[in-house]
Amino acid sequence: MKPQRGQFIGLVLAITRGIIIDQRARRTVLFYVVLTAMLMAFAGGFLFPHWLMARPWFFVLYWLGCAWLTLLTFLMALFDLLLVTRAARQEKKRLRREILKIDEEP
Repeated sequence: MKPQRGQFIGLVLAITRGIIIDQRARRTVLFYVVLTAMLMAFAGGFLFPHWLMARPWFFVLYWLGCAWLTLLTFLMALFDLLLVTRAARQEKKRLRREILKIDEEP
């Protein structure tokens, strides 16, 4: 039985939501995306550049894929930075409230 398009999109959204919410999963995915982009850049630049240049369409698609992974890495790292900054700000506010409560009590 073939899954319907709506079920597939729902599954992709659920996986994406899980990656975004869980910091460990987000950083694990980020690690593998960076590793893949680096391996693609190395392979395309040193291992088989002549093979890629002999196939112009594949060359373009290959380097667009590498660029997409690099952009994805940048956006995921920026998102993680924003979440860590927000968590630090919330913790700072919580500590400030906690300290002020202690100071107010005799």
